[in-house]
Amino acid sequence: MPDPTLLTGRVLRTLADPFSTAPESALRIETDWGLVLEGGQIADIGPADTLRRDWPRVTEIAYGRDLICPGFVDAHAHFPQTAIIASWGKRLIDWLNSYTFPEETRFADPAYAAEIASRYLDLTAANGTTTVCSFCTIHPASVDALMEEARQRGQRIVAGRTCMDRNAPDGLRDTAQTAYDESKALLEAWHGVDRLSYAITPRFSPTSSPEQLAAMGALWAEHPDCLMQTHLSEQTDEIAWVKSLYPEARDYLDTYEAHGLLGPNGLYGHAIHLEDREKDRLKEVGAALVHCPTSNTFIGSGLFDMAGLKAAGQRVGLATDTGGGSSFSMLRTMAAAYEVGQLRGTPLHAAQLIWLATAGSAEALRMGDRIGTLAKGAEADLAILDLSSTPAIAQRADRAEDAWEELFATIMMGDDRAVRATWIGGRAV
Repeated sequence: MPDPTLLTGRVLRTLADPFSTAPESALRIETDWGLVLEGGQIADIGPADTLRRDWPRVTEIAYGRDLICPGFVDAHAHFPQTAIIASWGKRLIDWLNSYTFPEETRFADPAYAAEIASRYLDLTAANGTTTVCSFCTIHPASVDALMEEARQRGQRIVAGRTCMDRNAPDGLRDTAQTAYDESKALLEAWHGVDRLSYAITPRFSPTSSPEQLAAMGALWAEHPDCLMQTHLSEQTDEIAWVKSLYPEARDYLDTYEAHGLLGPNGLYGHAIHLEDREKDRLKEVGAALVHCPTSNTFIGSGLFDMAGLKAAGQRVGLATDTGGGSSFSMLRTMAAAYEVGQLRGTPLHAAQLIWLATAGSAEALRMGDRIGTLAKGAEADLAILDLSSTPAIAQRADRAEDAWEELFATIMMGDDRAVRATWIGGRAV
């Protein structure tokens, strides 16, 4: 086994949830600290001089004033939409029909699926993202492509076959039975292999019949350790559509709950226009909501109530929602979350933003003990941030009164140039 690696610089420590504890106390930026990486994990963390003394055989990589962070965790994405990101002018339902469904049809070709999977993981790694939770298409080849590409890279990933048996074009519709059978086969093939996890994935209630939702609920009941990902209350016209399709349902969430698709391992993307009963039930079961701010503004969905939902005790992660979201960068996503907070009168602190993109999203995925934080025994997934990556950012950083102000400038103006290095499983990529 090679000698351990010591990374030194400024280190981001996560001590608590910055929405329930003062942000500067919940997270700390330590100067002249370091991490020891060994066997794909963090073997030690502390002051650099102490680590040099305790680990005399390490190979040191000095990052100086750069900030060593947990790798970013993107809790809701659609890797098949990579090539159609930043498509103009549509709201949700028109977006699906005009851009998403025609592109997803191409994933019947395994070679195309493999090409996009590789491109997508290259783009996300360049932006410091080390874990992704992604929808695939109805084609098993799309799941196989992303899982195999991630496995070769030693990357932690969550993904699932998207299920749709109505209100979708020919070539993208399945049945309740085929959705169950193919999802189960993919789950058995990939779940728990290396760093891979399977997510049961009904796209959303409008494209699944009650029978299909029930089939997915049955599969989840058989494999409750799996995550289940879907969409909830993204746009008001979507909610009206759901109510017309499910007239017996109390609300949008009830279309899932009635079919066994509400639980603590549930991930509900967007969740902007929630009713009080929905909020109460989501909190009661311990489900996770995923905020997708660049998507919500890009396709005109609305403003997520981060402050109100977190104050009420909801579990919340952060995500790009590629390609409805307009960037592969979690830095840009954090900036958009700040802007949405400002529009709601509740600006977020830099510590809250970086927590959402790391520990918050990791906890939403029920993986907070493994990723999203720099601690002994955690997996060695890291993003190294240059807090002076461009002249505009550097001149602002020079005026910063503390490290949080420095980091905030990079969150608001940074892109892939701010990512000095990305480490996945203890290896620089």
